[in-house]
Amino acid sequence: MPPMDIAAVFGENLARCRKRVEMSQEELGIRASLHRTEVSQLERGLRVARIDTLVKLAGALDVPPSELIEGIGWSPGSTTAGQFMPAPQQEAEVG
Repeated sequence: MPPMDIAAVFGENLARCRKRVEMSQEELGIRASLHRTEVSQLERGLRVARIDTLVKLAGALDVPPSELIEGIGWSPGSTTAGQFMPAPQQEAEVG
């Protein structure tokens, strides 16, 4: 499975929520205490939102923060450590 572009998924979620409430990027920026260009960059997937920005945007849009991260998940990597093991026995040369 290819890696997910979380900035792009977050941006799509943000744009969808903003458009659903018929709010401009400028208005969302004002309501969330962010600059309009930051809202634009987030929606286009050029930036990843910090947790405080996520909470501000969710509050300004009156949606739970989980709606802005919908579809984004994490799969933990392997946690087992490597170990030494006996090398396979090589056949003796017959000469």
